[in-house]
Amino acid sequence: MRFEPLKYEHLAQMAEIEQEAFDTPWTKAMFIPELYSAEAFYTVGVRGDEVICYGGFHKVLDEGHITNIAVKHTERGRGIGKFLLATLISKAREVGVEHMTLEVNVNNAPAIHLYESYGFKGAGIRKKYYNNRDDALIMWLDV
Repeated sequence: MRFEPLKYEHLAQMAEIEQEAFDTPWTKAMFIPELYSAEAFYTVGVRGDEVICYGGFHKVLDEGHITNIAVKHTERGRGIGKFLLATLISKAREVGVEHMTLEVNVNNAPAIHLYESYGFKGAGIRKKYYNNRDDALIMWLDV
């Protein structure tokens, strides 16, 4: 697997992974503006032509807000998410990010554990953030 910047040809497979990973998935069309935004930084893990994982963040001043991070269902549990998150944090440092934040479903223990393993700390709750049903844990990391 190799990591590369987001390209248009990744979008259809990313949208498929979104469908399997999230209750409110982004569509292919929702990702298109990310291709052209100077504040959006996305990394895509590919094996051949197959998208295995992707993640991205928006840079706002000295902060990076992780917008998406997902691993294809058949590839989970192999440490790919750890490698992807480390790559995003490294890119954030490279572009001058000092603090990173994200929201994660309070019921997603594996993701919370992953973020905590990289030093993210819970800083609050967004009530009914997901589908007006599940709460989101807001997490921050000092990069």
